[in-house]
Amino acid sequence: MARYVIKRDVSSLPERLTRYKSELNEEQFAVVTAQPKATLVVAGAGTGKTRAITYRVAYLLEQGVSPQRILLATFTNRASREMLRRVESLTGSQNVHRVWGGTFHRIANLILRRHASPLGYDANYSILDSEDAKDLINVCIDEAAIDTKAKRFPKAEVIQDIISYANNTDLPLENVIAGKYPYFEMLTSQIKRVDSVYQARKHERNVMDYDDLLLKLKQLLVEKREIAELYAEQFQHILVDEYQDTNRLQAEIIDLLAVKHRNVMVVGDDAQSIFAWRGAEFTNIYEFPKRYPEAQLFKLETNYRSTSEILGLANTSIAANRRQFPKMLKAVKRSRDFMPALVPCSDVEQQSAFVASRILELRDEGTSLEDIAVLYRSHYHSIELQLELSRRNIPYRVQSGVRFFEQAHIKDVVSYLRVLINPRDELAWKRILKLIPGVGNVTANRVFEALSAGEQASLPALRVESTNESAVTALSVIKDAGTRAVRSVPRLASSRPFQDFIKLLETLVSDELRDRPARQITHIFENGYEQYLLENFENAEARSEDIRGLAQFAQRYETTEGLLSELALLATERFKEPQPIVGEEVVEGGEDDELLTLTSVHQAKGLEWKTVFIIWAAEGKFPSPKSLREIDAEEEERRLWYVALTRAKDELYLTYPLLMTDYNRQTVLQKPSRFITECPAELFEVWNLVEEQPAFDAPVLTEPAATEFLN
Repeated sequence: MARYVIKRDVSSLPERLTRYKSELNEEQFAVVTAQPKATLVVAGAGTGKTRAITYRVAYLLEQGVSPQRILLATFTNRASREMLRRVESLTGSQNVHRVWGGTFHRIANLILRRHASPLGYDANYSILDSEDAKDLINVCIDEAAIDTKAKRFPKAEVIQDIISYANNTDLPLENVIAGKYPYFEMLTSQIKRVDSVYQARKHERNVMDYDDLLLKLKQLLVEKREIAELYAEQFQHILVDEYQDTNRLQAEIIDLLAVKHRNVMVVGDDAQSIFAWRGAEFTNIYEFPKRYPEAQLFKLETNYRSTSEILGLANTSIAANRRQFPKMLKAVKRSRDFMPALVPCSDVEQQSAFVASRILELRDEGTSLEDIAVLYRSHYHSIELQLELSRRNIPYRVQSGVRFFEQAHIKDVVSYLRVLINPRDELAWKRILKLIPGVGNVTANRVFEALSAGEQASLPALRVESTNESAVTALSVIKDAGTRAVRSVPRLASSRPFQDFIKLLETLVSDELRDRPARQITHIFENGYEQYLLENFENAEARSEDIRGLAQFAQRYETTEGLLSELALLATERFKEPQPIVGEEVVEGGEDDELLTLTSVHQAKGLEWKTVFIIWAAEGKFPSPKSLREIDAEEEERRLWYVALTRAKDELYLTYPLLMTDYNRQTVLQKPSRFITECPAELFEVWNLVEEQPAFDAPVLTEPAATEFLN
């Protein structure tokens, strides 16, 4: 058989390469023009990773590679569209849209639409969104004849999360339950039965959920050899962005598609692999050279974001990790002669006061609030700061979700406290009544109607200022009224959950807990609400951590009413007229809608600000003690710390309280995070805070320096 090689038009390549060389640094240019083979690009924070990928695709097209033979896998379809738009601008080609670009799920869907029948599906299969999938799981729970009341069975969204995690990590369901959900281990057989019914139902109805797109694509590539060979031949060049965030299933799919040409270029930063909790597999990037021994390694280390002082701290910090590809970020920006500031504060109130005060100073100096962010390891770390910002009328948005006190689980617990202070609070009563298994809107309405109207002699006479007596009287009323009101629901009034609810209320108004809000919150959490979280939310651990944080915050208040009054600040202090709290809102800004950003570090990945504050940089807070229970978790926490440091462009502040109050109202000395103490002291400038002297001649108090912790 004769072999004929088609020659490419290379007449204009030298001119184009000259242009590329002028628009890229040496590291990026080496990546863009790399030989076609397995390639690992370790791209440090702020080093122009997206630019390198974009120019690589343009370079391949200009080398004569057909666009449909290029696969570009990204983590958002928006990222893919933006990259390909820039490729079109670079090349002038009208065929860029023929590149296979998008998320793993989009690419999987494109292939499965062509080859659904070998898997027993029609090409017009439907894709279930998260809500549809949850509804179908509820149907499957009923069909599997699960007695959800005999032994409280997890809600559909929790089952959905268990199944999804097992799919994406390629682990058996029982292993996932034992490892991540040990409190459901006795229900493993029932959960597996629901999963079996769920998989069968989807197939019968010609529907797939989000995870099925990847699972079925892998199945297609493994079981249907002729189809696998077709796509292995087609995709001559495969590029994967953010490879450190891929899970095991995604990495397996890439390996199956790259099996023939092995021209797979993966781009990512092992030092920014921070999503193991949702299934991302660090070993995908770390062990890439083992799976592809012939792989060439490139590093992007020229950083365009941060000053040399910030990068010096980041480089030193991440160097403590054992499993990594060593790299040294180098700054392009000239030094601003500003060292990362280490700010020990006397307590959490002073920490909040410092952050708010410094933000206002920066704003006066010309830094927009949009260019400032406050980062934290866990959402509850922002409690005191949100209150301080409200007091000072500093507008902010919460990037990491709804504002702390607007979250469902916080509002649930606070509602218990509200009925103790105001037994006529209809919304609070109905909210906590619906937490009782078997109680819905109708029953909750009946109970409250009986509570408010059925005992006319008692309730109208209650006075808010007589809170203790009011709560005791209301408790007596709800015992009787509640029992009568739920007669239409068989056995509910005498059921264990309803009796537990009454017992909980009795304890909350007892002499032992009355007007001790921190202990009341802890008691609510430990006597039913923690179990409620486990059964109803896939992120139950994070929500539990929030409630423990709320209990700790409540330590400073002498009365329950005092705590609730303080929380009302967030509802009444606005920048226009007072408004009630609603979920998902942000504090209104001024005319230009200029807002400070508050965010968890996980949500901050990929973002940057001129000035960054990292609060609660204390041992036991960052790293999270919960995360340190797992193997290799400390290294992931250090990577998370590294991500936080490298969000800052010009100024970086690390703060922590020296003293805090524990659940028993004992004062505890706090140490700075291990991620601070393992770095040389000369990488920081320690700021010793001085309280502003009052009008009268009182002595000025200075706080102890943190230098001793750094040596």
